[in-house]
Amino acid sequence: MKPEGIDSSRRLVVGGIATGMVAALGTPALAQQGNVAAPAGAPAMRNPATEYPRPPFPRQEQEWPGLASQMTPRPDHGETSYKGSGRLAGRKALITGGDSGIGRAAAIAFAREGADVAFNYLPAEEPDAREVVELIRAEGRKAIPLPGDIRDEAFCNRLVADALRELGGLDILVNNAARQHSVPSILELTTEQLDETFKTNVYAMFWITKAAMRHLGPGSAIINTSSVTAYDPSANLLDYSATKAAIMNFTKSLAKQVAQKGIRVNAVAPGPFWTPLQPSGGQPPDQLTSFGGDTPMGRPGQPAELAPIYVLLASQESSYATGQVYGAVGGRGGP
Repeated sequence: MKPEGIDSSRRLVVGGIATGMVAALGTPALAQQGNVAAPAGAPAMRNPATEYPRPPFPRQEQEWPGLASQMTPRPDHGETSYKGSGRLAGRKALITGGDSGIGRAAAIAFAREGADVAFNYLPAEEPDAREVVELIRAEGRKAIPLPGDIRDEAFCNRLVADALRELGGLDILVNNAARQHSVPSILELTTEQLDETFKTNVYAMFWITKAAMRHLGPGSAIINTSSVTAYDPSANLLDYSATKAAIMNFTKSLAKQVAQKGIRVNAVAPGPFWTPLQPSGGQPPDQLTSFGGDTPMGRPGQPAELAPIYVLLASQESSYATGQVYGAVGGRGGP
């Protein structure tokens, strides 16, 4: 047993602290903290349900793979809104599908956070890719455009080799490029489309990740783009939904393999997002006019809204996150 004097002193000290805290909380300064005005220059509070365009959208169709520059309304990739703070300073990233959509938003954000960026796209997407190059270089970062078809294993190996050579290393890999084509019935889904979808979405991810793995060191991050369809598959996206479920499990399995090497592997599972995938065959044209309207948010997401998630997963701030799937679905489905 402790001497009475020690217990009494302890009670006095604790009691004094508690009394001081109560007194402090009773002061006008602390009591009114919940109503303190935002500092000058702080971002204004905005309603996320009405911040971006809502359906109905104009009817529109494009040849696959589609261009962001030809969409109405044009997607927001964060071109004017994303503000960096050096969270990825000195990092070197490779992004597939970086010309438009989610990959473009990640490329812009990574550059504004201080990273050099190599990105892949199809030659048909060159107009969008040129815009991305200009945006990255405007931040004083390296922009390495690497056009080519990732359905080819040999090209995937060259893609990684070229990115490594031009960037001088690699520590962030974003497997984002995807093929999505709406087909109402399995009876209309061809073996050719099934093969193209799996090669683009799954095989390429495997080939590129395998080629990059021997060059990734502790602190590196791999981010794969899955989808809400991995959890809530769409009837008209049978092949696409299957690939996105495969990406989710690839992510979780690989994360367990490489955790002890200090390499983190995570995935992002977006809901309906306004990207060129949709008007270039991803959605039936008559349904595209109401795209995203059936979510609780009442609208599709914009690529700019996903950029902060990719930045977080690429940065050291999420150092204990691996094997995770991060959803952004507007309130319906998802992880």
